Amino acid sequence: MIVITGAAGFIGSCLVGELNRSGITDLVLVDDFAKLEKSENLSGKQFTQLVERSVLDQWFQANGENVSFVYHIGARTDTTEFDKIIFDELNVDYSKMVWNYCVKFSIPLVYASSGATYGLGELGYDDNEATIPQLQPLNPYGWSKQWFDMWALEQTTTPPFWAGLKFFNVYGPNEYHKGRMASVVFHAFNQIQATGGMKLFRSHNPNYTDGGQMRDFVYVKDVVSVCQFLREGKAKSGIYNLGSGTARPFLDLAVNTFKALGKEPNISFIDTPEDIRDKYQYFTEANMAKLIAQGYDKPFHTLEEGVADYVKNYLSGHKYL
Repeated sequence: MIVITGAAGFIGSCLVGELNRSGITDLVLVDDFAKLEKSENLSGKQFTQLVERSVLDQWFQANGENVSFVYHIGARTDTTEFDKIIFDELNVDYSKMVWNYCVKFSIPLVYASSGATYGLGELGYDDNEATIPQLQPLNPYGWSKQWFDMWALEQTTTPPFWAGLKFFNVYGPNEYHKGRMASVVFHAFNQIQATGGMKLFRSHNPNYTDGGQMRDFVYVKDVVSVCQFLREGKAKSGIYNLGSGTARPFLDLAVNTFKALGKEPNISFIDTPEDIRDKYQYFTEANMAKLIAQGYDKPFHTLEEGVADYVKNYLSGHKYL
């Protein structure tokens, strides 16, 4: 059986769907299932068991020897949350518990790290494990992912295979429940439908024009494809970037959302909220050479392809992947 944490969330539920499409249904789904706003993400999915996040420790003790693979996708991902204790519990200590059971029962593990670990990108965006201890994330969420990456690299006893994936700006179906943390595509679609226009953050950096802030936007279908590839056992253990490999301006993203809706762009700018302004990344771009060198050879969706598919085939009909 395959265990997936965060299974009712955005990326986790898309991964469940991808595994189902591959004919895999012996899945143990782990999450906080009391959060009903995520329940639709699992509608129509095939699995064998639901396990509450709070009892996974006990479940592993009783069932670990029957597990063939673990995808640890679950995490607290709110970048505006500044309570370190929450991140220590859910992102660091919980991840250590999952890792230790994968060691005990010799289970391969893929876990979710984050591009947020790169901070302002002072050292670039290369997934070179030698430089990971030097990274300076901008918020407690980024630090929680950084701390676990460093802890994993220090371990002398490891799962038979393990990979930490530094997710960049993931967008796509099944993020309806994420509120403020949903992708800019999601917010653009809803703003355009409601008002006919779209507001982007104004640049507060003289090196970037309004809307010229650049991020590595990666479509969730590519993310779950990489997760499938890593289960095949062809790659070496380690930490890998997972973005599209190409930075694009927010303005391009907004324009393509209008295009997918068949509308002329109507874009204005508002100040970046003060609570995130001094921690704002103006540029991110994943160097994907390391993963490609391991044999991953599928092309990533371009921003144009991903936005068009997301808007036309999912957002417009409130459909799920």
